[in-house]
Amino acid sequence: MDRAPIPVSVPALSYHLRCSTFTSRSVRFGEGTPKATSMDSQGQTTSLQRLQNVEKRIVKVLELAGGVMDELASPIGPRKDVVQNHCLEFMQLIKDIQVALRDEIKSACEYRPFEKCDYGSRIANEICYKKVEFIMSQLDAMKQTIDEYHAAV
Repeated sequence: MDRAPIPVSVPALSYHLRCSTFTSRSVRFGEGTPKATSMDSQGQTTSLQRLQNVEKRIVKVLELAGGVMDELASPIGPRKDVVQNHCLEFMQLIKDIQVALRDEIKSACEYRPFEKCDYGSRIANEICYKKVEFIMSQLDAMKQTIDEYHAAV
């Protein structure tokens, strides 16, 4: 059951991706992660998309493990070549998953969103601006009071 896209902020997943659109989907095995529908400006995959690919590899690993279990439970006995191929593919996928997750963890640890942030200076500037506005309004009120006093005298 598809729903309309929902904008979701993704602050620590990708430096270039500020906000992506995600589509909710029915949750079936292997589809628990929302699918990112946009790419960053350089056309690279986002961290969320890379993690979704890892999820697909994990599903494939589980399918391979199930295939080996089926083969071992076969009444005619396991076929050695099938078990060996499944095991080789299983080990390669496990290695790929480890590398991908290590890269994502490294990327997340290196991500410093506030390194060049000007939030503090912008807020301080905004506060100073509001103070100046307030002082100007007070001076205008004082001037008006003085003018009224001189007009009355």
